[in-house]
Formats: sequence, C-alpha cells, structure tokens
Amino acid sequence: MSPTPDSDPLIEIIRFPEQVDLVVEGLHQARLDWRAGHQRQAEQGVYFPSRQALQRISRELAIALFPLRFGPPELTAQNENAYVGAALESTLSQLAAQIRLERGYHEPDSDQSAIATQVEEIIGRFAAYLPTLRRLLDSDVDAGYAADPAARSVDEVLLAYPSLTAVIHHRIAHSLYRLGAPLVARVIAEIAHERTGIDIHPGARIGRSFFIDHGTGVVIGETAILGDRVRLYQGVTLGGDPDIPGGQAQHAVARHPLIGDDVIIYANASIIGRVTIGAGSRIGGNVWLRQDVPPGSLVEAPAPTIRPI
Repeated sequence: MSPTPDSDPLIEIIRFPEQVDLVVEGLHQARLDWRAGHQRQAEQGVYFPSRQALQRISRELAIALFPLRFGPPELTAQNENAYVGAALESTLSQLAAQIRLERGYHEPDSDQSAIATQVEEIIGRFAAYLPTLRRLLDSDVDAGYAADPAARSVDEVLLAYPSLTAVIHHRIAHSLYRLGAPLVARVIAEIAHERTGIDIHPGARIGRSFFIDHGTGVVIGETAILGDRVRLYQGVTLGGDPDIPGGQAQHAVARHPLIGDDVIIYANASIIGRVTIGAGSRIGGNVWLRQDVPPGSLVEAPAPTIRPI
C-alpha cells in the first residue's frame, strides 16, 4: 500500500513555507527515481504534446466545422469563409507542432527532416478529410434530433447535447489516430471525456448517424466497431474481454464488441469481449452480455419481482 501522510512514520512534518526547499528537493528526487526506473534521460524541456494546446486546437477545429454555431457572434454567412480559412491556417499549424512533438517523443533518434515530411503529410490528409468529417457529423446531429422527442431543433442537439461534444472530439481524434498521431488523438479524446463523462477511445470505429442519448458513463473501447445508425444510452459499456491476459502484449488484439447497423443499446448495458451484435437488435437496460446475438434479436435482463409491501 502506498504511504499516506497519516500512515507513513518516515514522513516528517515541515514548517511551510520556510522549508519548501525540502519539498522541491524531494519531488526532484522522485522524478529522478522515476526516470531511472523507466530508463529515461533527463528532459531539457517539454518534448511531448501539450494538453492545454490540444484543448485550444480542438475548440478551434470545432469552430471551423460549425462556424455559425460555435464561432464568435460577429460571424455571418457572408464572412464565415474568410474566418474559417484564417482559423484553419493557424490551427493546423499548431496541430502540426503537436504531432511533431509526438513523433519526436516516440522516435527520438529519427531524422528531423523525415519527421517534418511525415507530419506535413498527416496534416494534408487531415485537412482534406475535414469536409467529409463535417458531413459525417451532420448525420450524427440529424440522428440525435430524429431519436429524441425532447429536441426542438438540430441546433439544440448540436449546441446543448454533451454527446455531440463527445462525438465531434471522437471523429477528429479517430481521423488523427488512423493517420498516425495516436498520442495526440488520445489526449483529444480525454479532453472530451473530462468535459462530458463519455469515454470513447480514438481507435474505435463508428459509422454514420451515431447518437448517444444523455451519455454520462458511456465507455467504448479501442477495438470496438459500430455500424451505421447505432444508438446508445447512458452507462453503456462496450468493453474489452477481461479474460485476455498480457496487458501491453495484447495492445493490438481485437477485444471489444462488433455492433451491427441499426442497433439500440439501452441504459447501463455492458457488452464485453469480441462478441457480435447482429443488425437491428435491441439490447435492454442492465444486461451483461458476453455472447453473440443474431440479427433482429431482443435481449433483456430478467424482469424485477413486484409484490405488495
């Protein structure tokens, strides 16, 4: 068990702030021990992506995708193209800098000119994909509006539903993940997780017209594949098989569910492992499922017993 200030007799009480130098030195030694244990050289500066920078980049990309909804109030249909062009020029340059940091972090001995060429290609492909990404997100917004009778407009779904915030971040992160920037993608995904309570790994593949109703507590694992027009409710878990041993050795193993087209999974259902849920199926709330389900099936948890008090 890790020591706590109340349980470890070796931790001495210091006079703060007079003895703050002791704390600084203790933290320094802890960092040195960690670097030695992980065979790291002492860093001379920040050589890995910045969460703060990626938070800003994610926000600017969302504005570029939906300028009249997320952009500043002075934007109009007449000047939005100019704004988006200027914003993308700056934001994509910042994103490139973060991907260069990731490449340098993972490949410290690589030639810098080669890394620069790789990053330029990633950014070029990502930029070219943005119009397709916008159309994909339009299908998600339409799906949310069609599925939720409480929604008064598609704009309400886009502006007020946390699931759309999570999906926008996921679609951005997934494209970067597939283009070769998995660490940047993971940080963007975790920014959405922190904001919404929805945890979607950037490796998960999700089809068109995807909607999460309410959303809090949803977990979608790295190798999950979801078809078109899938709808999830709060608390749904599409998790990895806990019986697969090996930790990092199983990183590339397909271990999460395959969800067919037009599947609805209701609140707090857990689908675990590389199981297939056939198209058009309905998975009821609070179901724990570890086996394949044929297309067009209804799976429900046992009904509660109701009796007089």
